[in-house]
Amino acid sequence: MPCSQRREDPMTSLITVNEDLNQFHLTNGRVSMILKVVEGKLINLYTGAAVPDRADFGYLVDDGFRVQATTADEHGELHIEQSRQEFPEYGRGDFRGPAITVLQGNGSRITDFRYAGYRVAPGKPELEGLPATYAVSTPDDTGAETLSIDLVDDLTGLTATLNYTIFRDEPVIARSVRIANHGDEPVAIERIASLNLDLPDDDYEMVEFTGAWAREREPHRQPLHPGVQSVASMWGASSPYFSPNALFARPDTIEDRGEAFSLSFVYSGNFDLHAEVDAYGATRLQLGINPAGFAWRLAPGESFQSPEALLGYTDRGLNALSQTLHRIVLDHLERPRWARRERPILINNWEATYFDFTEEKLLELARLAHRAGIELFVLDDGWFGRGDHARTSDRAGLGDWIANPERLPEGIAGIARKINEIGMRFGLWFEPEMVNRATDLYEAHPDWVIATPGRESAVYRQQYVLNFANPAVVDHIYERMHAILDGANVAYIKWDMNRFITEAYDATRGAEHQGEVFHRYILGVYALYRRLLAAFPDLIIEGCASGGSRFDMGILAYSPQIWTSDDTDAVERLSIQYGTSYFFPVSSMGAHVSITPNHQTGRSESLAMRGSVAMFGTFGYEMDLTRVGEDELDEIARQVAFFKEHAPLLHNGDLYRLRAPYDHRQAAWMVVSADRAHAIVGDYVILGVPNRHKSRLHLRGLDADAMYRVTTAPGPGLGPDDALRGRLGYSAEDEGIGAETTGTATSAESGTDTKAAPITPGVVRSGAELMHIGINDTNIGPDFASRLYLIDRL
Repeated sequence: MPCSQRREDPMTSLITVNEDLNQFHLTNGRVSMILKVVEGKLINLYTGAAVPDRADFGYLVDDGFRVQATTADEHGELHIEQSRQEFPEYGRGDFRGPAITVLQGNGSRITDFRYAGYRVAPGKPELEGLPATYAVSTPDDTGAETLSIDLVDDLTGLTATLNYTIFRDEPVIARSVRIANHGDEPVAIERIASLNLDLPDDDYEMVEFTGAWAREREPHRQPLHPGVQSVASMWGASSPYFSPNALFARPDTIEDRGEAFSLSFVYSGNFDLHAEVDAYGATRLQLGINPAGFAWRLAPGESFQSPEALLGYTDRGLNALSQTLHRIVLDHLERPRWARRERPILINNWEATYFDFTEEKLLELARLAHRAGIELFVLDDGWFGRGDHARTSDRAGLGDWIANPERLPEGIAGIARKINEIGMRFGLWFEPEMVNRATDLYEAHPDWVIATPGRESAVYRQQYVLNFANPAVVDHIYERMHAILDGANVAYIKWDMNRFITEAYDATRGAEHQGEVFHRYILGVYALYRRLLAAFPDLIIEGCASGGSRFDMGILAYSPQIWTSDDTDAVERLSIQYGTSYFFPVSSMGAHVSITPNHQTGRSESLAMRGSVAMFGTFGYEMDLTRVGEDELDEIARQVAFFKEHAPLLHNGDLYRLRAPYDHRQAAWMVVSADRAHAIVGDYVILGVPNRHKSRLHLRGLDADAMYRVTTAPGPGLGPDDALRGRLGYSAEDEGIGAETTGTATSAESGTDTKAAPITPGVVRSGAELMHIGINDTNIGPDFASRLYLIDRL
């Protein structure tokens, strides 16, 4: 490789190396990261907006103040405590949190990793046993490049390989670390950060996404302060409480302008994400496996691969950063087989029947669903176990994956065939990581449960966690699931996980390996995903962990959609889906129309409101269609037809957040096609306000110079009908929609007549008007009202 290589056109290298100066510049014209080796240490000179390359960025080396310990002589240029390190260590003069801590045989935790070499490779390597982003290669371009930098600790013989992948088209850098033991003695890795980023100042606000079951991922924003502020999980899963994603935004950064970084963990287990501000106002960001309870024994000749972390950047606001992350998920993380492919609209029987069902009840529900145009029938919990171990409540059956013949006389193959004969695909619920005591599995293998010897085990939902750190457990569950899937036409799996890990202990390994339990467990979960998808590549797996308790980029590598929350109340889902959208695309969010009054909140909302919220997700239903009237069934059919027509736009367009729901008054969002020709706007009233002031909804993402026709969505089930609008005392012109056209809804993609109900009158407005003047949405309706707007360029 030449001493210095510069990018001259879009297809040249994304990574420039000056070997004489040990300097590395990663840039794609949207983001730059500049690294340099100084006195053997890898230093981050700059990360942010793209800058032109130059032969020497050495002027960015900051020697700081010499008031603390340093290994350099008094004339050296590196002061370790105030240097922006890429792989800081414990105990060598930097008193901030380290990226690595290694316990050695003599009890020491001191290491000194120094530069030993680099490699640049096209594309993006896989990570052994772990989910990771990938690059799509073409004959002319690999889509990404990867820089690998080796750092060596001579005393222990440890090598740390830092991998950096920069994508050609997105301002995102993927970072991971691999530790190899080339020494003569075993060590224990007690801390390993997948990403460390030192920033020169603390003028940022941390946006973290917190919540609990049924109220997941609400953003909370606060300025950085001296010391440490963090989010973390110790539940054995990413958890509903704290998300393994965060934003670090300048104080003036808002949706459509300003600078921010994003951190995301491609991992589903315990994590630690934190910011540390030192006494000089510098900020250290770290993301990795939670070090609490973690210790990985590394024998000579062995290596350990950290999960991947993603660093995103924007200088165009938070919404642009979200759109970047959405494209990363769809084009570089999810399996290509389903990432941008439309998935079937489903109905799940859970809220319709819970555990109380017969085969005929299921078939009756399926016939009505098919009549409404629904494409996939999902049989939820309660189909398995036999005799005393039959799953008729949450007390038994979990882990015995064999159909209950009293409920399904012909087994899963029989019910799947009958659903297929109705004209629908068939899906099935599993909770493969758990077991009840009242099961054949537990009676045969009580040692397969995670439990600490001599300690009483906690129980939750009458279930225990299987030890997926034990390969024999994973093998058994795979064989049982494979037998069912291989013997029946199952198109979809709902993979649930309703209990966190307590009394963590791996009975198959000795004391020196007990710090590995949590990580080995999630590696076992990933292994089961991979084996099932290898055997059944067309299978759709929807992740579900008590709702959104494992909504993370690790699971999205295997599941193109995740059940966003067990809270199916449309008003609550406005907040949950809004917060989730900061990192995850619409097509990843499992969202269904559920029963009313809602079973989580007791709130009653119109079918229109429930439908118009769920459409901004992977659309489906959780309700008993045998209990709805003909009018409601017809309305469901209209919703299904509308979603089918517009699903490619809803799932592949660019999402714009227009109005946050957190004041409990209104909310709005929209999706715009890549060519800016079409858009759909969801506009919602949460709580009505009497004699309210005028409100205008300002759209975004349109072509300012183009002319657009604006209509409200067809059918009374998707917006207020004329009678309601009349009672509210406003005209079409009041809402900014004039009476220039009427007709039948037409597909924006194909121009074909959908035979839907007549559209409401529409008007023509310029993109500039719609974005700067907006739409008058003062009088959408009372509490829990909604309207969908269709925006089509002429």
